[in-house]
Amino acid sequence: MSSNPSSASIRPSRPAPSVAWPLVGFYALLIVYASLYPFTGWRNQGIVPWAYLWAPWPKYWTGFDFLVNVAGYAPFGFLLALALMRRRSTRFAVALASLVAILLSFTMESVQSYMPARVASNVDFSLNSIGGILGATIAWICQSLGLPQRWSAARSRWFVPGSRVILVLLALWLVGLLFPTSVAFGMGQVFEQLEADVLQLLADTPFLDWLPLRKFELQPLLPLTEAAAVALGALAPCLLGCMASARRRHKIVLVLLILAAGTGISALSTALAWGPKYGWVWVTAPVMVGWPLALLGALLLAALSLPRRVYALLLVAALLLQLFWLNGASQSPYFATTLQSWEQGQFVNFYGLTRWINAGWPYAVIVFAVQRALRQSNWRFSKIDA
Repeated sequence: MSSNPSSASIRPSRPAPSVAWPLVGFYALLIVYASLYPFTGWRNQGIVPWAYLWAPWPKYWTGFDFLVNVAGYAPFGFLLALALMRRRSTRFAVALASLVAILLSFTMESVQSYMPARVASNVDFSLNSIGGILGATIAWICQSLGLPQRWSAARSRWFVPGSRVILVLLALWLVGLLFPTSVAFGMGQVFEQLEADVLQLLADTPFLDWLPLRKFELQPLLPLTEAAAVALGALAPCLLGCMASARRRHKIVLVLLILAAGTGISALSTALAWGPKYGWVWVTAPVMVGWPLALLGALLLAALSLPRRVYALLLVAALLLQLFWLNGASQSPYFATTLQSWEQGQFVNFYGLTRWINAGWPYAVIVFAVQRALRQSNWRFSKIDA
């Protein structure tokens, strides 16, 4: 039986997959990690885990605690409500997102009752719940103003189909930049730490003799090489942005937005570690050379409007070369000092997850870009064979 073209043409198309759902999953993971880090020292106090609900109100609390607990759950409620609104009514989405945020906060505080390094608090539970409800309410307001529909229309104009993964990777890149790095935009420098972890794991075992050991000490990057590594690290997300957009002018705007966002997040990371007045100390001489090179290279590649497969191959080459330089060099003393301030400061709960994102992001992007390049190649070959 032949299909009816006219009926197929009027069949309503399914909406494009929402970017909100992957972000909801990631943000939930972030909350779990920040709430339960460092995942050690579990013990049973002999009380019900929700006993904190009727505990006395704490005598001391700070504005920072209030801001972090409210702001920490607001994005979760916002993203979850937006994701639900695509399939459900607005009121149902807001109510369910608020309820899920409250239940998540209740669960995290209850589990903290088993951790000596954490303190379950009814204040934290209340503020987290308020944050989740506030985020869902903001999503309701945005829906009333038609902002999600405008975003969907803008996404259709600006991004090619199937670009959801790229947008999520770009969002993760910004999160990974919050973790201090030895080289600006230098994610994935894991060799030295990985070697130390393996040595510690195999200590006092016969397997230690099987491990090939370096006969030389790693040295810091030369200024020129560091500038090139900075340029490649800033160029990589720009190439991702070019893969997601089809029009030349949109590529150029995305490149500028990506570099501006990455620069701002890098300054924020430094400010969180050292204070607001030191937010720009990371802009060293290699950065002042590498960042403009990344800008010029990204604008040129965006203006050329190359095939997406070419952008993917360039992305793989840029990341492989940067990783080769970074993992063949030692980490700077500045990095060690900054890392210590993070480990001992107020942001210790976000330390673990941002570190994993920072370490794994370039490798995940390489796998993604290779897969995209191979898929484009197979598609072209299939057209030729046909």
